Amino acid sequence: MRHAKLFLALMMVAAALLAGCSSQQSQVFKTISPDEAYKLIQENANNPDFVIIDIRTPQEYKSGHIPKAINIDYYSPTFKEELNKLDKSKTYLIYCRTGHRTGNTMPIMKELGFQKVYEIRGGITAWASKGYPVVK
Repeated sequence: MRHAKLFLALMMVAAALLAGCSSQQSQVFKTISPDEAYKLIQENANNPDFVIIDIRTPQEYKSGHIPKAINIDYYSPTFKEELNKLDKSKTYLIYCRTGHRTGNTMPIMKELGFQKVYEIRGGITAWASKGYPVVK
């Protein structure tokens, strides 16, 4: 009987550890090339659970952004709160001008509990240099 209780306790600990590991493994935080980003956008063209976020200022956004991107200003005092309002189970593609702001945003989104976040290496500058679409 004593061995059965010990076995049950060990099984519960193992299950808890495995559950913790699997939730960590389901998170994806990855920097991708403009080519990979374009492919990801094409593959998710009709997916309501895929969101593109431009984290530049509203003025930068108005000067040209990736089609269907929403704007959340990195420099806004409510930036983290605005991110926290988003559905964390969706897949996000984020970008800024050159990649610096997205590099700082990835850890914030991870801390907030987002599951899948991709950032475009080189930002919209690299995206546009490849000839990918930008709208005003």
